[in-house]
Amino acid sequence: MKTETSTGGIGFFGALFLVLLTLRLTGHIDWSWWWVLSPLWVPAAVGLLILLVAAVAIFLDRR
Repeated sequence: MKTETSTGGIGFFGALFLVLLTLRLTGHIDWSWWWVLSPLWVPAAVGLLILLVAAVAIFLDRR
């Protein structure tokens, strides 16, 4: 018997983005668009930072 599982949803950062976007468009907050869009780019930036640190650690370990 084959069982299929799937995960779905938008996750925490997706939901946070939608909340901030709604608040910005309705005029409840007057934040910069950089901060409204930050839930989309902050996780990617943190991931890139982790990869960079790992790459430097591997490079220094091989020396």
